[in-house]
Amino acid sequence: MPPLARIVKGSAYTVTDMTQTAASQPLLEVTQLTKRYQGVTAVDGLSFALQAGECLGVLGPNGAGKTTTLRMCLGHTTADEGEVHYRLHAPDDMLRMPTDASRIKASLGVVSQFDALDPDFSCEENIVVFGRYFGLRGADLQRRARDLLEFAVLSGRAHARPSELSGGMKRRLSLARALVNDPKLLILDEPTTGLDPQARHLMWERLQQLMQQGKSILLTTHFMDEAERLCHRLIIVDHGQKIAEGTPRALIEQHIEPEVVELFGQGASAHAHGPCRALAQRVETSGETVFMYTHQAAPLLQALQQRAPGVRTLHRPANLEDLFLKLTGRQIREGA
Repeated sequence: MPPLARIVKGSAYTVTDMTQTAASQPLLEVTQLTKRYQGVTAVDGLSFALQAGECLGVLGPNGAGKTTTLRMCLGHTTADEGEVHYRLHAPDDMLRMPTDASRIKASLGVVSQFDALDPDFSCEENIVVFGRYFGLRGADLQRRARDLLEFAVLSGRAHARPSELSGGMKRRLSLARALVNDPKLLILDEPTTGLDPQARHLMWERLQQLMQQGKSILLTTHFMDEAERLCHRLIIVDHGQKIAEGTPRALIEQHIEPEVVELFGQGASAHAHGPCRALAQRVETSGETVFMYTHQAAPLLQALQQRAPGVRTLHRPANLEDLFLKLTGRQIREGA
């Protein structure tokens, strides 16, 4: 039996797969959440809900209020206005953060933006000591730690300290530690930031396996491919407010023309704003690249080939990054 199956199906773990029959009541419900710091509104009346078995992604530029929102959901920051409710045990058992923080946190798994591993403990000890905070003891806890290390592909590093691990290993260890209490809901703040492509893909694989077993995930990320790959639904926030919500594909279809032609090279901007401009519904420029958005790329590509033979082009379907940049802008913001 593979290690993940042992973790979630063993006698110590009980998981109900709700991906096909999500409860009518959301697992997490955030209503009009607001937070201000010294007169600056970091989160401004934000509302959303997460259903059981779902991965909900929160996207936004740096400073949009994503991490502050998660901190309020976890009770680490007190909201000035609004409420955070959880239904982690039964649809009619509604818990409020921070009033019921202890009961809520017993069913949560958290991977923060920055690793909070204990540098003095080995990988196995990091999991075991963390498990004791949830009242776990003895052989059951040791078995969980071994299974989680195997799940995280760290069995061979059980006695290594975090300082001996790569960035990808540390993130996988953080995820393994967050699973020690068999949480119903995982809250992940940029879990793959700083990882190389191989490590990121392995983390995605593990998160997808957890969702297949009925885990729910609230995720913030700056990687558009990560959001499109993992998330059932997205909310996009900017300046603390929700500006869009829906499935990745539905949001792209709603806000973006279906085809994109990118232009590179000398004279790209001149040609994009010349006679070919009429063949695109929208044109944006970022650095030396021109993005021409259109419903039908064939006439545009033909015209560019005839009028701008020296300009390189890339034809592709619209993606989540196009959506994100349209809604939040292409300009680098101060402090980003």
